[in-house]
Amino acid sequence: MISKMTEENKRKIVIPGETIVEGDGYLPGEGTEKRGNKIVAQRFGLSEESDNLVKVIAISGPYIPRRGNTVVGKVVNVLANGWLIDVGYAENAFLSLMEVPRFVNKDALEEVMEIGDMMAGKIWNISKRGIDLSIKQRGFGRISQGIIMKVNPNKVPRIIGKEGSMIKLIKDETHCEITVGQNGFIWINGENVEDEIFARRAIDFVSDKSYIHGLTEVLTKWLSENKK
Repeated sequence: MISKMTEENKRKIVIPGETIVEGDGYLPGEGTEKRGNKIVAQRFGLSEESDNLVKVIAISGPYIPRRGNTVVGKVVNVLANGWLIDVGYAENAFLSLMEVPRFVNKDALEEVMEIGDMMAGKIWNISKRGIDLSIKQRGFGRISQGIIMKVNPNKVPRIIGKEGSMIKLIKDETHCEITVGQNGFIWINGENVEDEIFARRAIDFVSDKSYIHGLTEVLTKWLSENKK
């Protein structure tokens, strides 16, 4: 029986109904519930504890859009007042002409993005009408260079790491700019193809090993051994 959160059980694979930790000092987070003084998993995934808040990160399943998410998607239609974007969800997202950071002539939308283009943006609103995107922030818009890879969306929190630590490590070691979409699409842009491929391999490594404890140290060793 677990009486406290140790370094070994802070990150472990759990199944629905499994007790993650016992103790009145812990609070249930996403994917968990409190039963008496126990925190119990509600779904299959990776348990995580931070500041006494216990949650379970799903490691499989579809992408669920949330406001504030960064996403990488594909333009599937150009309308009179914006673009429809496939972000890997059941319905397409909409990028309004008003959410572009410069003036665009309504007759020249395809000069900004056309069908088949890839883009990066942020979900600023979700309503009954649908998902609304914006590219007003720096680094968002049409993707014209680099490579795009796909991972399971539920692996994204591990790829980003606590306070962005994991992806920062990969960026620093590969010298690439990396935009991680919560929808599982990742844009890698480096000075050369070799750096981009190395970054992709590093991200694949984290995705494949997302369930293990001490992954930052394991990745650091892997990067050192595989650096060209």
